[in-house]
Amino acid sequence: MNWYAGWWLILAGLASGAALGLFFHRDNFLGGYGSFRRRMLRLGHIALCALGMLNLIVGLSARSSPLLVAGSVMMPAVCFLTAWKEKCRHLFIIPVLTLVAAVVFVLLGGAK
Repeated sequence: MNWYAGWWLILAGLASGAALGLFFHRDNFLGGYGSFRRRMLRLGHIALCALGMLNLIVGLSARSSPLLVAGSVMMPAVCFLTAWKEKCRHLFIIPVLTLVAAVVFVLLGGAK
């Protein structure tokens, strides 16, 4: 499960990066390079790629972690939602706790 989720997340990260890259040359794109919206979209794009790679690593191990998949989907989703509506930033606690729980679960033995 983590293996396939990892590759899908990486593919989504590449696609979202390509979509953002279509307009990166515009100085005022999404309010400029340092704007909150643009930073959140970049963070979501990077979260997709980075968490995808982490899922690939876990997929190569003897352990699986459905929690890692869930947190890996929720984190970029919350980034993208926060770029859309800034009040959604309060939702970050959900993917963060899910990812922390996934790591603890894997460290303590997790599923085999």
